[in-house]
Amino acid sequence: MAPADLPPGFRFHPTDEELVNYYLKRKVHGLSIELDIIPEVDLYKCEPWELAEKSFLPSRDSEWYFFGPRDRKYPNGCRTNRATQAGYWKSTGKDRRVNYQNRPIGMKKTLVYYKGRAPQGLRTNWVMHEYRIEESECENTMGIQDSYALCRVFKKNVAFGEFHKQKQGECSSSQAKEKQEQFTNVRDAGQSSGSSEHG
Repeated sequence: MAPADLPPGFRFHPTDEELVNYYLKRKVHGLSIELDIIPEVDLYKCEPWELAEKSFLPSRDSEWYFFGPRDRKYPNGCRTNRATQAGYWKSTGKDRRVNYQNRPIGMKKTLVYYKGRAPQGLRTNWVMHEYRIEESECENTMGIQDSYALCRVFKKNVAFGEFHKQKQGECSSSQAKEKQEQFTNVRDAGQSSGSSEHG
């Protein structure tokens, strides 16, 4: 399918609750979604920098959303295989609960992409939020909560933070220099007025 034909100024920024309670829940139950804006992609057969071109969202958006089938690392285990050809996604921190109307409806896992193979992988700025639905939200369908995850992928802009710090440093140093110049000018002006009075 081609990228969605969206009106100018449209941005797709759903909340965690909307992602789980509407998009993921309907996908898991095989129901139609009003606007087909989230494609199904096997995320772990792609590198993160290849995902933008697979998105249905306009390229001007800096984060992308996908439904990913859950691939098992072990036939009878519950761990997901998150290795790609060039690297792997590694979970970081604790999973966070997603609530809707004061009840848990899903879980949110944060993963960071590493190039290479564990444990010598090189950490990158690529981040993924993986949403899973709670079993209690699945009606009369044994085990389907693990059939799909909904993933948000984006790249952290570290360079901006460094640039901002650098600019702050430049501003503070230039301000200090400016104050020093003002002080010197005032002092010189006082000296010259004093000498003219004596003269």
